[in-house]
This record gives sequence, structure tokens and C-alpha cells, in this order.
Amino acid sequence: MAMENWPIIMIFILGAGSLIGFFLTKTEGFGRFATSTLLIILVLTISAVLFAAGKLESEIMANVLFAVFGFAGGLFTSRNGKPAQ
Repeated sequence: MAMENWPIIMIFILGAGSLIGFFLTKTEGFGRFATSTLLIILVLTISAVLFAAGKLESEIMANVLFAVFGFAGGLFTSRNGKPAQ
């Protein structure tokens, strides 16, 4: 196996482990936080694998990271679907 494939495999294993941990520790049902956390994990895993494979440019990866951090920050600072004040 070529050396350039190892980072892709390791990122995939880390993402799969995160998904397994998410499903093992979450409570039953899909509420606002569970769905959002699942989407964040999936977007980060898929974009990181594509970036490591050379299919995603660094500017696009930076935009994905900014979007994920902004989404996560807004999600966890607001209460009951209302914007934080």
C-alpha cells in the first residue's frame, strides 16, 4: 500500500470511530442537537478524506471548517431554537 493512502485510511477510521461513538452514547431519538452533531461529524469526515486525497483545495477546506465551526457555535450558544442575546 502506498504511503499517500495512509492519511486517508486514518482519517476514515477516525471518522468511523466518531460515528460509532456518537451512536453508542446518544440518547434515543433524533432531536436538534443529535441531528446537528451527526451532520457535523459526516461533513468533517467526508471533507477531510477528500482533502487528504487531493480532491479538495485548501481554500474550500478552510471554508468548510469555517462553516462547521460557525454552525456548531451558533447551535450550542442558542437556547430552544431562539437566537442568543
